Amino acid sequence: MAITIKSEREIELMAEAGKILERVHNELEKALRPGMSTKDIDTLGEEIIRSYGCIPSFLNYNGYPASICVSVNQEVVHGIPDKHRIIQEGDIVSLDAGVIYKGYHSDAARTHAVGETSEEAKKLIQVTKECFFEGIKFAKAGNHLFDISGAIGRYAEERGYGVVRDLCGHGIGTALHEAPEIPNYEVGRKGVRLRPGMTLAIEPMINIGTHEVDWLDDDWTVVTRDGSLSAHYENTILITEGEPRILSLTCENE
Repeated sequence: MAITIKSEREIELMAEAGKILERVHNELEKALRPGMSTKDIDTLGEEIIRSYGCIPSFLNYNGYPASICVSVNQEVVHGIPDKHRIIQEGDIVSLDAGVIYKGYHSDAARTHAVGETSEEAKKLIQVTKECFFEGIKFAKAGNHLFDISGAIGRYAEERGYGVVRDLCGHGIGTALHEAPEIPNYEVGRKGVRLRPGMTLAIEPMINIGTHEVDWLDDDWTVVTRDGSLSAHYENTILITEGEPRILSLTCENE
């Protein structure tokens, strides 16, 4: 699949999708508390998404049975919401969500500490977010795609974290997953040259332990092999003539 360059109209639609998705995340963060089930989070997330006239990107995508991926503690991504899975004080919870607005997707993820959690967990969440911002320093026209990848990986590994290698970021637009794939580690190649109009979902997935992961029997939930905590931070961005534009995060919240 070729990398698509978005028109001004397409960028406007994706920007609106991003604003809506940011609101979804903000409302979910406010609601997240001990005693909720992961299914409660999914139900609320779908209600919020549809209240803005959008469709959940993830619901029934390749068979995924929910609107919000809810991944707890050692779960890296794609946790399936369950009414029996109850959020506890001290957990860290990764919420990955996507919306379709007038045919265009936005994709973003956040990891939250629930109540009082360990300093180790707080640091993991912060470093994972910082990895994203280190990566997009290189998300400029004329640079190469894997400049972003290398910056993310180096930042995490220099701080002693494992960078998940079996999953990656991606292009995004009228499809949730478009070309190119975007690793979060140094790959030893340059990758394509970045051009204005490219829209990318950059999403570091960082573990306290090693980079190794496994899939559970549900064929969706990805967990750290060593049982260590994992965090996920993602935004949809636009390559411009200058600095990258984060479509799913407004400036005042950076």
